[in-house]
Amino acid sequence: MTDRELAIVILAAGQGTRMRSSTPKVLHRLGGIPLVGHVLHTAAELGPAHTVTVVRHDRDRVVSAIQDLAPDTQFADQDDVPGTGRALEVGLESLPADFDGVVVVLSGDVPLLDSGTIARMVEQHRHAKNQLTLLSAFVKEPAGFGRIVRSSGGDFDEIVEHKDASEELLRISEINAGVYAFDARTVRQVLSRIDDSNSQREKYLTDAAKLIKADAGRIEAIAVTDPEIVQGINDRVQLAEAQRYYNARQIRHWQLEGVTVHDPATTVIEGNVSLGRDVELLPGTQLRGATSVADGAIIGPDTTLVDCEVGEGAVVKRTDATLSVIGAGASVGPWAYLRPNTILGAGGKIGTFVETKNTQIGDGSKVPHLSYIGDAEVGVNSNVGAGTITANYDGVNKHRTTVGDNVRSGSHNVFVAPVRIGDGAYTGAGTVVRKDVPAGALAINVAPQRNAEGWVLKNRAGTAAAEAAEAASSRESEPNA
Repeated sequence: MTDRELAIVILAAGQGTRMRSSTPKVLHRLGGIPLVGHVLHTAAELGPAHTVTVVRHDRDRVVSAIQDLAPDTQFADQDDVPGTGRALEVGLESLPADFDGVVVVLSGDVPLLDSGTIARMVEQHRHAKNQLTLLSAFVKEPAGFGRIVRSSGGDFDEIVEHKDASEELLRISEINAGVYAFDARTVRQVLSRIDDSNSQREKYLTDAAKLIKADAGRIEAIAVTDPEIVQGINDRVQLAEAQRYYNARQIRHWQLEGVTVHDPATTVIEGNVSLGRDVELLPGTQLRGATSVADGAIIGPDTTLVDCEVGEGAVVKRTDATLSVIGAGASVGPWAYLRPNTILGAGGKIGTFVETKNTQIGDGSKVPHLSYIGDAEVGVNSNVGAGTITANYDGVNKHRTTVGDNVRSGSHNVFVAPVRIGDGAYTGAGTVVRKDVPAGALAINVAPQRNAEGWVLKNRAGTAAAEAAEAASSRESEPNA
C-alpha cells in the first residue's frame, strides 16, 4: 500500500573517488545487484508516495541503470553547489510543493539497511512528533565519522564531525549513520539557511540538526542493534566486507527456508536467486543472477550457475552454466560447460567434459561425455556417443543439427551441419555424417582396415616398440610346447 505521507530521497550524486573505478560507485555490485539497487528495493518496500534519486556524477549512466531497476523513480540533478545539504535541497524541489509529510533520506552507497529498520524509525518519528529522527550506531572504530553527542539524560544534543571533535568527544563510539526522517516543512525551511562556510565549502546536511535544535525542534537519535546495516561503501575493501555480510545473511535466510548449505564459507547466493525446499548446496557453489533451483535439487560441489533454471530433483556438479534450463531429474557434470540457451529435458544427462550451446536436448536423452553439441536439437530418449561434435560453423554462418527421437550415435562422430538424423537411426563409430540419415537407417563411413606388416621393424628400428614387436614375433614363431 502507498503511504501518501511518505517521500524518500536517495542521495546518489557522489563520484566515489576512493573506489578508483570508471564505474560510478553506486553501480558497483553487491550480491549481483548495484548498490543503489538495494536502496531502491528497500525504498519500494516502504510504499512511499514519492521516490527521488539525486544524481550528478556520470549522470546518464546512473539514471539509465536506475530506470531499469525502478522505472517509477524521479530524478533530481545536483548543481555545482556541493554537499549533502544541497543534494537534499534539490531532491525536495522534485516533490509537490504542498507535500508536508515525512521525508526519509537514504544514501545510494548504504545497501544493507533493511526496510523494517526504516519503518520503525518513521513510526517513532510520527509517534513522537519529531522534526528530525536519525539513525546512529555504536562501532568499535568510529574514526572519521560524526559523533552523536547526548545530554546527561540520554537525549540527542548534537552531531559533531570527527575533524571538529575534542579529545573527549573522540572517545564517543556512537556515530551518525546518515539516515534521516525529516518533517518536510521543517527541512525545507532549515535547508534554505544552511551555508557553505566551512573548510570544504560544502552545504552539510548535518547542519540541519543544529538549526532544528536552535529552533527548539524535537530531534531523536535511534541506535541500530546491528551497525553493519548502516555501513557505507567507499572503497573496495568496504565493498568486500559488505559482500561477506550480505552473503552470510542470504545463506542464513535460505537455510531457514529449508535449504541445506554444506559449507557457507565457500557458497555464494546472490540477491535475485530463488531456491526450493530440500535443495542441497555443496561446497564451492555459486548461484548468480536470476537462478532458480526447484525442490530437492543438488548443486555442487564447485559449480557456478548464472541465470539458470534447475528442475526438481536434478543433480548438477562441477559445472559452469549460464542462461540454461536443466529439467527435473536431470544430471549434469562433472566438468560440464553449458553456454547460453542450453535446454536439457527431464531425466536427461549432460556428462563429463561436455560443452553445449544454443541446444535443446529432449527428455531422457543423454550426451554422456567428451562432446561438443552446439546449435542443435536432440529428440527424446536419444544417446549421443562419446567424442561427438556438431560441426556447426562453416567459417561464415552457423548451421543446425537435428537429431531425432531414440537415436543411437556411435563414438567419435562428427555431424557436419546442416544435417538431420532421423528417428530411431544409428550411426557407426568414427562416422562423419555429411548428409541426412533417414529414420531407422544405419549411417557408417566404409573404409576397410589395412595392416602394413613389418612396418615398425622397417621404419622404427632400434626403438622400444621395434624390440617389443620383434620379441612378440619370436614367441609366435616358436613351436608349441
